[in-house]
Amino acid sequence: MAQITNQLIIQQINVTISIQNEIDIFEGAQLILNCIRPQWSKSSIQMKMLSGGITNALVRCRLEDDVDSSDTILIRIYGAKSELFIDRDAEKRNLIKLQEVGISAPLYAIFNNGLAYKYINGTTLTTETVVVPKVYKSVATQMAKLHKSINNNNNNVPMLWIKCSRFLELIPEKYNDPDKQKRFETLCPSKSVITKELALLKSNLEQLNSPIVFTHNDLLLGNIIYNDENNSVSFIDFEYAAYNYQAFDIGNHFAEYIGTDNIDLSNYPSKELQYDWLKEYLTVYNGTKEVSDMDIHNLYVQVNKFALISSVFWGMWSLVQAANSTIDFDFIEYSGIKFGEYFKYKEQFLLLE
Repeated sequence: MAQITNQLIIQQINVTISIQNEIDIFEGAQLILNCIRPQWSKSSIQMKMLSGGITNALVRCRLEDDVDSSDTILIRIYGAKSELFIDRDAEKRNLIKLQEVGISAPLYAIFNNGLAYKYINGTTLTTETVVVPKVYKSVATQMAKLHKSINNNNNNVPMLWIKCSRFLELIPEKYNDPDKQKRFETLCPSKSVITKELALLKSNLEQLNSPIVFTHNDLLLGNIIYNDENNSVSFIDFEYAAYNYQAFDIGNHFAEYIGTDNIDLSNYPSKELQYDWLKEYLTVYNGTKEVSDMDIHNLYVQVNKFALISSVFWGMWSLVQAANSTIDFDFIEYSGIKFGEYFKYKEQFLLLE
């Protein structure tokens, strides 16, 4: 079965890939390649597990002589129980829409627990490269294009509060692993405290009237591919893409400047960098060469206030992952860091005017 969109055939493949070990993953990936690249000789295919994903397993597949990655495929296998908090059907619809407007990479196949799409050549951003002006201006330009990519009928509901409620609901009352429960109690706020902070943030953020646009919602550094040859960026992994607050998408991205592995809260972008970034964004988003200082400042205030809910959002997400994910990552510690980021900036950002 196949779906045709914008002259590209998206195959529907009845295959479920086990993520118990690398052998199972590679064998499953080969079944996908048999369908979408039947001309590839099995003996010439190179597969490599990619690091950086903390929700899904990623496999890069290409022919051994494809040195320029002209036809390299990325196979993404969903993480265990991720369907509890990610609408996979909505993700597929969004990918098709974004592909049609030239924002996302071509999608080749949908299988039972994952996707196969074109591998974007380039390098993922790091805490060092994301602060380079030509790089962050490219990110700002691409985000503005994304926010304008799909028409908004002004009746769309932001995903933020719905997803926050879902995360809160999925955080276990108590972890089955006693050590994990002890670390949760030591490093993270209780569910009652999280509930209270969510209510506080919602009452503050809804008053800002940030525009509802089509957003990525997960622009951590690993989801941004930079091509130095043409100074351009591409966004990947649109599994959280939906209509949401404009300021959330930007604030969420700024909150990711601290990194994911070797986290450093001091890497949160300076006011000067943010102003430069926001000026570039508004120039593209508004379609005008002149952007007023007031427009930049107003968006700056909104973005930093929404960065607070971003920290809470991913703090809750990580607590859900701690109960369900099979990926080797310390989700409890990461949650503690994100909540620490929230409480560090809470008073300062809420007072911005």
